[in-house]
Amino acid sequence: MASQNKLPSRKRKNRLPVWLWIFFFSLIIAFAAVGAGVGILLGYEYNLPKIQSLEDYRPDVITDVYSDDNKVIGELFIEKRMIVAYEEIPPYLQLAIIATEDDQFYKHSGINYYSIIRAVLKDFIKQSYPVGKGASTITQQLARMLLGSYEKTWDRKIKELLIAWKIERQYSKQQILTLYANLHNMGPGIYGVAAAADYYFGKQLKDLTVDECAMIAGLPRNPGAYSPRAHPSTALARRNFVLGRMATERMISRKLAEEAKGKPIVLKPPRPSHINIAPYFLEYVRKSLSERYSTEEIWRKGLRIFTTLNIEMQEAASKALREGLRKFDKTRGWRGPIDNIFKNPAASLATFSHPDWRNPFAPEDIVVGLIEGVSGKDATVRIGKYHGAIGPKEIAWTKAASPGTILKPGDLAHFKIVSLDNDRDTISLLLEQRPAVEGAIIILQNSTGEIKAMVGGYDFQFSEFNRSTQALRQVGSTFKPIVYSTAFEKGMTPDSTIVDAPVSFTDRTGRTWQPGNYDGKFEGQITIRRALTQSRNVPTIKIASLIGIKNVISMARRFGLINNALDPYLPLAIGSCEATPLEMASAFTVFPNLGIQAKPYFLRRVEDYDHFKKEESTPQTDQVLSPEVAEQMLGLLQDVVQNGTATAAKSLGRPVGGKTGTTNDFTDAWFVGFTPSITAAVWVGYDEKKTLGARQSGAVVALPIWISCMQEILKDKPVEQFQTAKSAEPAPVDDLRLTIDD
Repeated sequence: MASQNKLPSRKRKNRLPVWLWIFFFSLIIAFAAVGAGVGILLGYEYNLPKIQSLEDYRPDVITDVYSDDNKVIGELFIEKRMIVAYEEIPPYLQLAIIATEDDQFYKHSGINYYSIIRAVLKDFIKQSYPVGKGASTITQQLARMLLGSYEKTWDRKIKELLIAWKIERQYSKQQILTLYANLHNMGPGIYGVAAAADYYFGKQLKDLTVDECAMIAGLPRNPGAYSPRAHPSTALARRNFVLGRMATERMISRKLAEEAKGKPIVLKPPRPSHINIAPYFLEYVRKSLSERYSTEEIWRKGLRIFTTLNIEMQEAASKALREGLRKFDKTRGWRGPIDNIFKNPAASLATFSHPDWRNPFAPEDIVVGLIEGVSGKDATVRIGKYHGAIGPKEIAWTKAASPGTILKPGDLAHFKIVSLDNDRDTISLLLEQRPAVEGAIIILQNSTGEIKAMVGGYDFQFSEFNRSTQALRQVGSTFKPIVYSTAFEKGMTPDSTIVDAPVSFTDRTGRTWQPGNYDGKFEGQITIRRALTQSRNVPTIKIASLIGIKNVISMARRFGLINNALDPYLPLAIGSCEATPLEMASAFTVFPNLGIQAKPYFLRRVEDYDHFKKEESTPQTDQVLSPEVAEQMLGLLQDVVQNGTATAAKSLGRPVGGKTGTTNDFTDAWFVGFTPSITAAVWVGYDEKKTLGARQSGAVVALPIWISCMQEILKDKPVEQFQTAKSAEPAPVDDLRLTIDD
């Protein structure tokens, strides 16, 4: 049997287990991932915006404009914000914010990992969780605001987390909550809890109730959706949710929460009534500031602008002009409705809403109303939630027999609110229309030149053109006092005589000019007193010819008419030149001041956010006439009121003076008048130069507005007497000191 040969066995090689290879490979990937992550984080860290210290950080704040008694009359801002300290935020408001936005605020280090996981799961399984339970902490929300980015991306989220970590390392919880409360958007252009309290409730933070704190705390999540003005029912539900969260977190008792939930949201006008009463003046101030300060300073840095405007005089001037223009416009007849909603086929009487209806209504307001129906002699009108009716009495000025002859369903027209019944949602109305005519009033303090009131037109929202300072209009007979002031300096007196008779003048080209008087008559030989009192044209022109028209021009320049063309021709004597109401008011201050003119100014001082004074103004005065000449003119201008073209002003029952003015074809109507303390100029006319109507003179159109304004200003004021040349004390003559600190 053959033997079988065995092959020698091979020695097996040592190999690593598979699991160990997997471990090493995973470790390498992990280190690479960590390295990449660290690199990415370092990259983010390098590119993150620097976290400013809370002591230095200053978000946009409001520039406030103040009246002469230091009340706010206007605001300039891009974001309406009022900065408050931690101590000024009421405890209930702090608790409401924390309960709603971040109930673990005082426990976490800037990031709530549980909330992040919950939010990720929510996105993954698309379930709905209770409103107010998001992933972002208050610190993260603050980081997002400082980052200025709100898009939902991983890049933004990583940056937000890193900034939140940095904020928590550098600042206390109190500082974080304070900055959050000052920065967050709370509504249309409203930022911060203090601005929200003012806008929605007209209150300071310290005066808020627990239910009001809850409403404000509910806004940051979605200020538009939870606005109590735009969505009252949603805002109420949101507020009650916040109160419930506060009770759940044992910040308030269940009893207090339920009591607060039972209260309605009572909104008040967002501003005091005197805010924005002078839009033309506010724009005048802004334009002046823009010549010396940057846009950033004016709109973002919280300047404090102290002006000369007087609230009482401004309100009187605005009311008098608006009512006077409407009254005059009605004499021109009804021009028809504004529009009809059925021009849009999809429009509905039941669902229509007008922008005018967003604001609270009050008696005397002029608002747009919708004609819902017409039957018999009545028409039904809706304004917001209110319903009313008008009949022949409410439209009497139109001379229409009934509303149905001039209005139809769907028409929009202006109405004046007479009264409101909030329990029944009914309203009493009078038909109005927006005047086509325009006007202006400017009021100056005689002794200082301070601008006390400025109304540049009927409606700033409709036209921002400021007719009190920008409209160059022919001044008519208001120029005559300058002519007679020149004559008195040349030796004439109020008792000097001149012949009021036809006269003609021939210029160098051979053209003949034959001036006439307003009444078309001539009185023969009359005194200068009567010539001015009755505003006779021919005697004025003859006197200008005698004393020299160039001397009249020189006098006009002394009165402050320095920016206007004053052609050396005799028609200048009866006001063929142009000037603004501000210039004419300033010129007339010379007479009650007995020859001293105080140049107009409107800024008392400007301070920065930290109350550092940047500039300050003081009055500037010039001696225009001698006290004796000025006193003669003062007497004549009082005679205009007592016996002349402005006798209606005697109804004021106190010493006043002034001069009416009317131009060719009745295109401009003026009255410039004064008391011992103030001078006011009123101008009425169309923006395009067209007639106001036959015999619509300054005495007929402008003077009644001046009287109405003065009646309101002077009521309950003691009667003043004009100075005399003997009693007058020498007036100080100071240069206007306007200092600007860099």
